[in-house]
Amino acid sequence: MRLVLLGAPGSGKGTQAARLKDHLQVPHISTGDLLRAEVAAGSKLGLEAKSVIASGKLVSDDILLGMLEDRFSRPDTHGGFILDGYPRNLAQADALDALLKKIGQPMDFAVQLLVPTELLVERIAGRALAEGRPDDTPEAVRTRLKVYDELTAPVVEYYRQHGRLTVVDGVGSLDEVFTRIIEALEPAPTVG
Repeated sequence: MRLVLLGAPGSGKGTQAARLKDHLQVPHISTGDLLRAEVAAGSKLGLEAKSVIASGKLVSDDILLGMLEDRFSRPDTHGGFILDGYPRNLAQADALDALLKKIGQPMDFAVQLLVPTELLVERIAGRALAEGRPDDTPEAVRTRLKVYDELTAPVVEYYRQHGRLTVVDGVGSLDEVFTRIIEALEPAPTVG
């Protein structure tokens, strides 16, 4: 199964991706982790990314897509994967679909974890307090969430229009949310 996990910061994507990885027996691919690993390994794309990051710029979509193409070529992804942190905008969604079509592994589902803004603010503020991060004030978090919504709303709509979007209520215990995701991914029983 090939999944994209969509959700605002604090929605539980990383936590649920780790659980889904074990349940589905496919790798969890976080673009942030992938980027750090490529830089640490000193790969060609990692060195390009390091140079871009050092100049204070964002890593281009081409570099990220190249890293994803390399990652998808490894044997552990042949049975599927869970992609977290990508795509973040419509251009990335188009590029990802083109790449997956090229390698013969089309996306099965995009799962959006839906959590109300005030709960997200509460979760992130609690995490910031626990990690000693004074920059995550409720106002700053609300601003980041607004930007996230503006950028990802077209991605959500893209997957909805292509019939691949599954929206899951992200409020509840870890087990409750996990169960909802699994139930949403299971095919409906056929009657006949």
